[in-house]
Amino acid sequence: MPARDLPENLLQPLHAFRFHVSFSNANGGDAVDICSGAFAECTGLEATMEPKVIKAGGANYGAAQRPGRVSFATVVLKRGMTTTRDAFKWFQLVAGGAYAYRLSAEIQMQDSAGETVLTWGLDHCMPVKFKASDLSARNNEIGVEELHLAHEGLRLVVEGAG
Repeated sequence: MPARDLPENLLQPLHAFRFHVSFSNANGGDAVDICSGAFAECTGLEATMEPKVIKAGGANYGAAQRPGRVSFATVVLKRGMTTTRDAFKWFQLVAGGAYAYRLSAEIQMQDSAGETVLTWGLDHCMPVKFKASDLSARNNEIGVEELHLAHEGLRLVVEGAG
């Protein structure tokens, strides 16, 4: 069967506007309501591997490329400003020296029916920046707060895998 006829190649692309973010204890505990309210935007689901270049003596036509260290981008979560203070409290705890207050996060992409079709996992998240909305009496835009998360791993969660 040609690759173009495989069932996974016949699927429609996912719409990026339907997603849900949840947090849990980094040691595998229950869900934590750290940021009640929906997020309007999630950016930074990114992993980059820098290859190690090995230049062998006598090999004049290019260097060998080997896998190198992987780094992860900071994930930025944005939502409309609310009176809920959970996101800032978490940032304040970590910035104030709260020992090992790390959370795991799952970002679930959903189809048009609201069913989860893909889940990204972030390991050992730590808030590194909190940004409140700019205040201006001149405009009537909704205030947006941001929570920037550093993490130690990006993974694709496979349902049913142990």
